[in-house]
Amino acid sequence: MNALGRAFGPTMGTAVLLLVSIWIIGMIVGPQLIMVEQSLWYIDRGGAAAAISADIDRYYNDIDMLGFDRDDAGARGPGVSRDNEIARIDEQIAGIERQIRDLEAVESVPRKVYSLRNYAGMGRSHFFIFLKTIAAAVAVTVIAFVVCYPVAYTVARLATPGKAAILMLGLIVPYSINELLRVFAWLMILNYNGVANLLLGALGWDAVPFLESGAGVFIAMVYAYVLFMVFPIYNTVSTLDFSQVEAARDMGAPMWQIHRRIILPHARPGIAVGCIMTFMLAAGSYSVPYIMTRGVAEPWFTQLIYNKFFESNNWNGGAAYAFTLLVACVLFVFLMMRVFKVGIRDIAP
Repeated sequence: MNALGRAFGPTMGTAVLLLVSIWIIGMIVGPQLIMVEQSLWYIDRGGAAAAISADIDRYYNDIDMLGFDRDDAGARGPGVSRDNEIARIDEQIAGIERQIRDLEAVESVPRKVYSLRNYAGMGRSHFFIFLKTIAAAVAVTVIAFVVCYPVAYTVARLATPGKAAILMLGLIVPYSINELLRVFAWLMILNYNGVANLLLGALGWDAVPFLESGAGVFIAMVYAYVLFMVFPIYNTVSTLDFSQVEAARDMGAPMWQIHRRIILPHARPGIAVGCIMTFMLAAGSYSVPYIMTRGVAEPWFTQLIYNKFFESNNWNGGAAYAFTLLVACVLFVFLMMRVFKVGIRDIAP
């Protein structure tokens, strides 16, 4: 607070602190707490809820049938027997309506029960999809690093500032197009009759089922999130004093050892940031795996979350699934910090 007061003055510093607090509580902490609370309870309508609903429906059908009998009795004309029959039917209807009210009273008393049922209800199949999604996100992260590290190093090492800006602009320009359009473009490229297979056919090779094999998902994801890997690595590598590289080469060190002993240790914060960003985007992606598999392959965990919220209307289960994915992403962040031996200040300066 004192630093804010010195930088902006007491009034402006208080306003900045208030706005930041509102942002943190309203956009970060608050939604997460609501999601956690939502995931820890469910509505218990009683074990016989389905049977009660079936009984109520059956009783309403009985009332409809008795109503038809009453109308038939009324159409017969005046008479004592007709009046007695109508009175008997009305009495039966009244008795059934009392039974319906009793059942609806039992049915309309749901209980809010706190438990871990929403997490335990994930099941083996959904848990396997969760593990598969995490493994696939890790694979996307590794592929993105393998692709982006040479690019980032080459631009930082060989390009002048002007050329580096042009090369980076070439990476940024495709991102002016909507992500869905870029993913659909890859769908047309990797389709069985797409551009890639047409080129393979021209070379005399058989068509490759990129989409059916799942390779299309990894290709599209690496392309979709490549900037989040290449820029952090480039930013850290560009700060390296390359005279160290020249000195190591003069002493006869091979290039692989130079990368292992000099460049990679220096680039650890950028690599950690790139891995964290790419993993979190890949693990939380919904449109890319759905479009690239055309919605017919086994879903990713994000699709299960969407189905829980918007198709099953099970917001408690969806909150549990979403929080599980959030925990996995947070654990991955700490794992990257441990692997690359960096702290919070290194990855979020």
